[in-house]
Amino acid sequence: MLDELTVKGFGIIEEITWKLAGGLNVITGETGAGKSLVVDAVEALLSGQVRDEDIRHGSDEAKVEGIFRITDSKGAALLKSLLTEKGLESGEDALIVTCDFRRQGRTTPRVNRHAVSRSLLQDIGNALVDIHGQSEHISLLRKSQHLDFLDAYAHTLEMRHEFGVKVTGLHQMEREIKALTRSEQEVARQIELLNFQIDEIKRAKLREGEDAELGKELVLLMSAEKLKAASYEVYRIIYGDDSASSSSAAVDRLNEALTAMRHIVETDPSLQKQLAYLEETVHGLEEMARDVHSYGENLSYDPQRLEEVQNRQELIKSLERKYGNSINGVLEYLQKAEAELNGIAGSGERRAQLEAESEQLKKEMGVMASKLSKKRGQAALKLAAAVKKELADLSMARVDFAVAMTQEPSPEGIPLPDGGSYRYSASGLDDVYFEASTNPGEPRKPLEKIASTGEISRFLLALKSALAEADTIPVLIFDEIDIGIGGRSGEVIGRKLWNLARNHQVICVTHLPQIAAFAQAHYSVSKQTTGGRTTSTIEALQGEARVKELAAMLGGPRYTASALTAARELIEKAEAWEKEVIKG
Repeated sequence: MLDELTVKGFGIIEEITWKLAGGLNVITGETGAGKSLVVDAVEALLSGQVRDEDIRHGSDEAKVEGIFRITDSKGAALLKSLLTEKGLESGEDALIVTCDFRRQGRTTPRVNRHAVSRSLLQDIGNALVDIHGQSEHISLLRKSQHLDFLDAYAHTLEMRHEFGVKVTGLHQMEREIKALTRSEQEVARQIELLNFQIDEIKRAKLREGEDAELGKELVLLMSAEKLKAASYEVYRIIYGDDSASSSSAAVDRLNEALTAMRHIVETDPSLQKQLAYLEETVHGLEEMARDVHSYGENLSYDPQRLEEVQNRQELIKSLERKYGNSINGVLEYLQKAEAELNGIAGSGERRAQLEAESEQLKKEMGVMASKLSKKRGQAALKLAAAVKKELADLSMARVDFAVAMTQEPSPEGIPLPDGGSYRYSASGLDDVYFEASTNPGEPRKPLEKIASTGEISRFLLALKSALAEADTIPVLIFDEIDIGIGGRSGEVIGRKLWNLARNHQVICVTHLPQIAAFAQAHYSVSKQTTGGRTTSTIEALQGEARVKELAAMLGGPRYTASALTAARELIEKAEAWEKEVIKG
């Protein structure tokens, strides 16, 4: 419900903060006082749009903020889901919607302090408030929502959801069938390409890590002569050779040191540890020299192997350019190509299987859709009768109303048990829309073609009354619902609004005291002129102030004692009726 509305710089409203109650909230006041401006402000808040002339004269901006409280209900669950999906949840039951309007400037709508797009704001607004008047927020004038209302009234929403799940499954099958149903030439080309790629990779006989091994071997092959000479030089320095300078070999000098060390140890054993270390060093140096000599002996420049390694590297790079950035990438591509080839090979069988399954699913959907349409048709007749009864209570007994249902034959659709094939959507087979004729003898028309504001409001009140339990929109606003209505019909409208307020928060702008008498919260809008500026204000009325307001509505601003008595009688009569309804 709407807990609080703040409006600044809107029309003749300088600034108001309106705290609302649950149930039926009634707004009254003299003509031109700005009663409908409150409704216009709510509409601007939920649409994110305002005309420049709606911004107060002399001001460059207007601001409207609504604080809503989300209670537990079906509609609240859908709204909470939308807020969660968009990351707008506050963690509390409060929902704050704010719009700052700037003259010839950009409007910034915010939900729970987060900036949102205008389209998202309108989606949230449509879930929160239904404005009945000259407004785009009238849900019952939106054909797209007529099916939702009928399914809620018929209690077929769960069946519709189950049908939608089957539609999703069928679409998935059809997409896979389409992917499998390619031309034979295309399939043949794909098979030929895959076979070539698989053969090219397999013939290469790649090994993981092979490129690193080849790189090392290439370095050795290209440096073989230098390495051979260097290894011989190392051996010569350590071991010497047959030349005259061989006596200066490192091993020989170390052996001389070893002999001297042994003489020392024979006299002083305290250097035994150092002797052992020297003996180990000499032995290790001799082993190392022999290893280096062997390494050099085994090195040789092999131009043929060098060419083989270079060619192998080029082959690997070529495959990597085609199929992956590494040997692992190429081998992964091989696996995918083999899997795709196997999939193509089995695509004929898979397609036949899917086609059979989809045909069976269509038959099941046809049976389900037929049952769904039958329940909708039965509910449509009951709903039309209920609306007509409500219209009769509102002095519109001659209005003809119907819930129209149509189905479109289509060879691409789903088969029904009766043999026909029809277009379908996730909602079923049916196009549903409400239509009416307000003049006898005239054909029924879509609801949006009904031009009279008063007729629209009363008509929609009848619809809302018939759909009261099925309607999930929590806040209902009726503006100018009493145009062309007398006192007797006003009492009927008041009762219906009060009944609606048992399941919704209802806000009603009215000129009739017979309607205002049923208010659970009564507010008066008035305007004052100060310093050459006119300002509209709103005030909560209780007790005697409320009685005086109804008396003024009955007898004018200079009401009499009898008007006060009549006002009290209206309130007492309404309260007595309400008690009887609650008791019953």
